[in-house]
Amino acid sequence: MKIRAYLRASTSEQNAERAKEYVRNFAESQGHVIEQFYVEQASGRIYERPELNRLIEDSFAGDVLLVEQVDRLTRMKTEDWEKLKDKLKFNGLRVVAIDLPTSYQILTPSVDQLTSEVMSAVLKGINNLMLDVLAAMASKDYIDRHRRQAEGIAQNKANFKGKQQVQETVDKCLEVDKYIEVNQLSQVKACELAGVSISTWRRFKYRSASSS
Repeated sequence: MKIRAYLRASTSEQNAERAKEYVRNFAESQGHVIEQFYVEQASGRIYERPELNRLIEDSFAGDVLLVEQVDRLTRMKTEDWEKLKDKLKFNGLRVVAIDLPTSYQILTPSVDQLTSEVMSAVLKGINNLMLDVLAAMASKDYIDRHRRQAEGIAQNKANFKGKQQVQETVDKCLEVDKYIEVNQLSQVKACELAGVSISTWRRFKYRSASSS
């Protein structure tokens, strides 16, 4: 079993390295090493992704596709997500997402074969269900976010006084909110995943609340 990490290209080289280090540390904490990183330049909304296709072509049945966040794979149309799932299943690839703890079982099989088979079946069902739910939510989040931008509702930058924050920071703060509400992560963990400091996120929350 080889671990292949799939990352979305960042606008900042520093953030890209942070993501690689975070994924690498996670794999090591589970007793594994990353075989190779695949960094995608294409939009997460489209089905055809060159680096993802290359990862699949390089893989063998039983290998693991590791992502930092579920929406790195699932932020696409429902029909495209169904096609991608079929493609991954056909090639025998298993998905592990750091923000989806139910997927960790793939990396730590039980010593007891009977227990392992039973738990594997149960967790596989739960994991597949969670992936579908989060895929639907990621798609909806993408659509809603762009609708708000088009309507001029999402004006978070204008709500900041003093040092204004760029849209990238605002988007990261919104991601923190999603991780806390949807994935039930702690504030510290959510900020770490989104790549923003907890002080910046708290300032965002305070000023957004003050302006509402």
